[in-house]
Amino acid sequence: MILRTILAVALLLPSPGRADDLQGWAHRMAARSVRDSAGLWDLGTGKLIEGHQADLALVPASTTKVLSTYAILKTLKPNFQIETEVWGDLHGSTVSGDLIIKGAGDPYLTSERIWLMGQALKARGVLQVTGRVRLDQSAYDSQRFGNGWESTSANTTPPVLPLSVNFNRENGKLVQDPDRLATDTVQSILRESGITIGERPQPGAAPQKLIAFPSLPLRDLINDINKFSNNFMIEMLVKQFGGGTWPGGIRRIQDFYATTLGLGPDKITISDGSGLSKDNRISARTLAVVLRAVWNDFEVGPEMVDSLKTIGGEPWKLHIKDPNLARRIRCKTGHLNGVTSVCGYLQTLDGQLRVFAIILNGPCDEGDAWELVSRWAN
Repeated sequence: MILRTILAVALLLPSPGRADDLQGWAHRMAARSVRDSAGLWDLGTGKLIEGHQADLALVPASTTKVLSTYAILKTLKPNFQIETEVWGDLHGSTVSGDLIIKGAGDPYLTSERIWLMGQALKARGVLQVTGRVRLDQSAYDSQRFGNGWESTSANTTPPVLPLSVNFNRENGKLVQDPDRLATDTVQSILRESGITIGERPQPGAAPQKLIAFPSLPLRDLINDINKFSNNFMIEMLVKQFGGGTWPGGIRRIQDFYATTLGLGPDKITISDGSGLSKDNRISARTLAVVLRAVWNDFEVGPEMVDSLKTIGGEPWKLHIKDPNLARRIRCKTGHLNGVTSVCGYLQTLDGQLRVFAIILNGPCDEGDAWELVSRWAN
C-alpha cells in the first residue's frame, strides 16, 4: 500500500523541463495526425521532468509485454517451471498402448527440449511403445487465437495450444496442423533417441504418469519473450496464468495491478498479453509507474530489467545504431501498422537515471520516438 501511494503520488508531480523542445516535437507529430503519449520521469523520485499527454491511453503494441511479463514473473516467481507430463501403461521397458503427452503450456518445447524429454523417458526405463504418440490438449480451452487479433496488422502468430512444439512453426513457416507437427516431431525424436514407437494407435489399459518434464525456469522464458518480443511465448504463458483461458489470464494480470499499484482496468485496458490487439489501451504514465515498481522490486526486478533490450549491448543487431546511446538505454519496443512505442530506462550523460515511455498512434515511424529518447539521454 505504501509503495502504491509513493509511486502514484510521485508520478503526478511535474518538475521544470525543456517544454519548448518537447512541444515542438508534439506539434510536428500533430501536424502529421500522429497521436502521442510521452513522458520522462526521474527514476528515484518519480517526478515528471517533461511530458506530453502522458495520461492519454493509446494502442501500445508490444510494450504491453512489460505489463504481462512483470505480473506473471512477480506472481509465479523466477524459478517457476511448467511441467509437461508423459503418461503410459508401462510394463518393464515397454509401454503397452499409446504414449500420452499432456501439454501444460510450456512455450519453449523445442526439438532440443524434446530430445531431453526422450532421455528422461529412457532413464525411467522406457525403450518401446507398442502404440503411437497421442496428445492431450485439454489444459486449455478451445480458443486458439487472441481477442482483437482480427483487427491487427500482425497475422504471423500461430495457434496457441498447451502442447505446442517449435512455436508451431516448421521450416520457419506457420503450420496449419500444429497437432500433426507435435506428434510427428515427438515420435521422430523419440525414435532417434532409441525408443521404438509403433505404427498404429493402441489404447493403454491403465496409463500412469511416467515423467513430468519441466520447462525452462520462468526467468529464462521472460528473458526470451522481451528480448525477442516473442508474441507466441507470452500468449502461451497468459493462458497458462489464467488456468487455460485468455480471459482468466488477462483478468489475473489486471487484478495484480489493481491490488499492487492501484492501476485499475481503466488504466490497463488489455485483451491479450503480447500487444497484437489494437483493442489494448495504455498510457505512457501507466508504463512508467510499472517500470518504477519493477526497478524497486528486489525480488524479481533484476530479472525483469535484464529481460529488456540493451542498446549496444546485445549479441545481435538492433535497429538503433546510435553509438552514443550504447549501454545507456534498456528498453522494450513495440510496432504495429500505425503504432510505434518504446519504454524503459535511460542514463543521462551526467549519470542521472530516468524512466521513459513514448506511444505513437498514426502515420509514424521508429525514428519519431527515438528522436525524443536520444534528446532525453543526451
